[in-house]
Formats: sequence, structure tokens, C-alpha cells
Amino acid sequence: MLNVLQITFPFFALVLCGYVAARKGILPHAAIPGLNSFVLFFALPCMLFRFGASTPIAQLLDASVFGIYLFCALVMVAFTIAVTKNGRIGWNDASLGALVAAFPNTGFMGVPLLVALLGAQAAGPAIITIVIDMVITSSLCIALSRLDGADEHGFSKAAKTALKGMLSNPMPWSILLGTLASAISLTLPKPLAVTLGLLADAASPVALFTIGAVLARSQMNSHELHEQITLTDYVPVAVIKLFVHPILVLLVALSAKQLGVPIDTFTLTVLVLIATLPSASNVSLLAERFGANNGRIARIILISTALAFLTFSGAVALLRP
Repeated sequence: MLNVLQITFPFFALVLCGYVAARKGILPHAAIPGLNSFVLFFALPCMLFRFGASTPIAQLLDASVFGIYLFCALVMVAFTIAVTKNGRIGWNDASLGALVAAFPNTGFMGVPLLVALLGAQAAGPAIITIVIDMVITSSLCIALSRLDGADEHGFSKAAKTALKGMLSNPMPWSILLGTLASAISLTLPKPLAVTLGLLADAASPVALFTIGAVLARSQMNSHELHEQITLTDYVPVAVIKLFVHPILVLLVALSAKQLGVPIDTFTLTVLVLIATLPSASNVSLLAERFGANNGRIARIILISTALAFLTFSGAVALLRP
């Protein structure tokens, strides 16, 4: 366990550094969007392209991983909405809460952390899950969030907004380009490869620092709005994310293996550890855009991120070969 903590501690420590910097005013809140843009449009796409290009094409097109993880994501969305939707929490808040329960922070945190723990071969399954969460799970939850008395025009507008956001996000495109590069065994010219490598190396530390800053800003903004949020509004969703999600993935993957689905132990381990990751911080931005209770979403992300230092490390100690 100590060996695992030695690897995971720096990752979560960088999140804490970003959180403290934003809370104390060392990092101005006006600078956070700039950090987000650097990670989203430059560093992270380069990192995902590099992992995609260096991963065998068969791993990136693994139908078993795709099917298992997609099934679990759909179950997580349905289950979370079923247990959280009530008189106070309508379709909008329940759906975005379901997204934060089903969408791990794989891009900003998971890929570099899993590669550090398990090696470069962990990138293949992780990339598949990123595509599912960004394209399918997010679109589904955004569509469901429009059911709160929205007319047909409102639903159609939300669907177009979700599609536009998906197409303008560079992460799926960088994954696609990396997959194509892997398929044709493309080798970039050295100056371009070095430039891409520098940006890719910056992705992990800047992204983790930015996660902390975003969490601090979201928490401070929600306090300023004096929102009435009780513990029962957000703690159960954080528990669902950290415990129900990985257990579900484990059980489904083991059942699929028993039924003859070709999934090896290493890939199964990677999928379970991905599900053990804290909630994706970008869901807070979606909640703000679609008018959900962002204070609730921010608290779920904050609690899951803080507790994941122990829960994720414990899962690694139990599952890592």
C-alpha cells in the first residue's frame, strides 16, 4: 500500500496545490479559464494523440471493452437518476448528477495516473472509455436534463448544443488522429514529435493543478449564491461514484468473462480502476451551462476527488498485479 501511495500522492497533491492556490487568491480566478484552455486545446490532445499513436490498433478497437464499459455507464445513469430524482431534484439536476456519477476524470487524471501505475498498455482501454463518456454518456445525460417541462424546441436546442460541444472538443479528434496514426504506423518528423512531446508532458501537471483550481472556484461560487444544499443532495452521489461504479464494472466484466467475452485480467483491472477514479471536473461546466445546481455538482466532484486519494489507492493495492 505504501508503494502505491508513493505513486498516487503526487497526483492528488497537485490537485490540492491548485485548490489552495485558488482559495487563497494566489491564482486569480480570471486565470483559470486560460489554464483550462491550455490543457483542453493543447496539452491533453497531444498526450492523447501520443498514447493513441503508440498503442496497437487492436487495443483501441476492442469491442469487449467498449461493450462492457458502455453497459455499465448506462446502468449508472439509470440507477443514479432513479435514486436521486424527487420533488426537489428534477430531471435537470438528476441527469447532471447521474453524469457526474458515471463519468470518471479519466482524461485529466486517469490516463497519466494509470500509465504511471500500470504502464503504457493501460492507455488503450482508458482511451476507449474517454470516447464513451464524452460522446455517449454526456450526450444522453444532457438530453435527459431537458425533460423538465421542456418543449420540443428546447429539447432540440439542447441536442444541437450537445452535438456542437462534442464536435468542437479536441479530445475525441486527437484520439481519432492517434488511432489513425497507429493504424498506418505513422512516424512524425523529429521537430514536430519533440514539440508534441513537450506539450504532452505538460498535460498531467497542469491538468491536475487546474482540477484543484476549478473545484475551489466552484465551491466558492456556490457559497456566494447561498444555495440551500443538504448533505443528502450530494454525498450519496459521491458514494455511488466511488463505490457502486467500480463494483458494477467488476461484476459485469467478470460475468462477461464467464460468458466467454474475450477480456484479459489486465484490461479488467484497468476498467475497474478507471471506474474508481473521482468524478470528472468538466461536468461542473456543463451544469453551469444547462442551468443545473452547480453547487451540488461541485460538492460531489470535490468529495469524490478528496476521498479518491484513499479509495483509488486502496483499489490499486488490491487489484494491481
